[in-house]
Amino acid sequence: MPRHNTSVCGNCLNDYVVEQVKRAIKDQAMFQRGDRILVAVSGGKDSLSLWDILTRLGYDTAGLHIQQGIGDYSEESYRKTIAFSESRGAELIVHSLKEEEGAGVLELAELTDRSPCSACGVMKRYNFNKIARERGFDVLATGHNLDDEASRLLGNVLRWQEDYLAKQSPSLPATHDQLVKKVKPLYRLAEREITAYAVVNKIDYVIEECPMSVGSKMLVNKEVLNRLEADAPGTKQAFYFGFLERQRPADLSREDDKLQSCTRCGQPTSAAICSYCRILEKVKTAP
Repeated sequence: MPRHNTSVCGNCLNDYVVEQVKRAIKDQAMFQRGDRILVAVSGGKDSLSLWDILTRLGYDTAGLHIQQGIGDYSEESYRKTIAFSESRGAELIVHSLKEEEGAGVLELAELTDRSPCSACGVMKRYNFNKIARERGFDVLATGHNLDDEASRLLGNVLRWQEDYLAKQSPSLPATHDQLVKKVKPLYRLAEREITAYAVVNKIDYVIEECPMSVGSKMLVNKEVLNRLEADAPGTKQAFYFGFLERQRPADLSREDDKLQSCTRCGQPTSAAICSYCRILEKVKTAP
């Protein structure tokens, strides 16, 4: 663990990882005992490790897996997620885009002239929130780690996307009565640390990156930060944690003024018709 200038055994690694998650939950007031937590699980190391940790800590959790319809990658992700939930006797909710929306990510992207990542993002964000709210969950937790958040921050800074910077937080409260609180309990942990946790605890996860992410700006930003981290361990932590310490809190109380209910589905949106419904309209009218 170069950023801490130390090495640890498997048992100490587990203690360290769990303690970092506990600290993240407390420092960011993410949730409390008694809250129902829906964990977005892809089948990768981060989301499965997060689910494992929250279960260890005794929280009331269930997993939500979105089947994206991206060939063998999605099938393998689904199998890994199912196997994990069954091994723990944990509740898993599965949502298939092809069955529910009528098309997988690749078809949705083609029909709407969006990139696959853009189409996937719209589908996941919408269904994460909708399913969490309909099923009575208090919080939606995702497996974003320190590397993810530092990479996202770098991209937002390079383009000075102030609206995104103001709301880049590990814990985002619901700003509309149709929204569910969103949290990222792994934000204090580096990707390599989570990988080690998954290996030590024999969590069987999908190793391959999503084939649609090849060449994405997020991966380019990660590579830049990895080079800096190699020369100066702790760079990612200093960058992201320093931002959080200096961040001007977003006036989220004003977000309600920007949101309205979609005229078709009733979910919150900044336009009359939300992006999700606009995509579905193109699916329905496709030849």
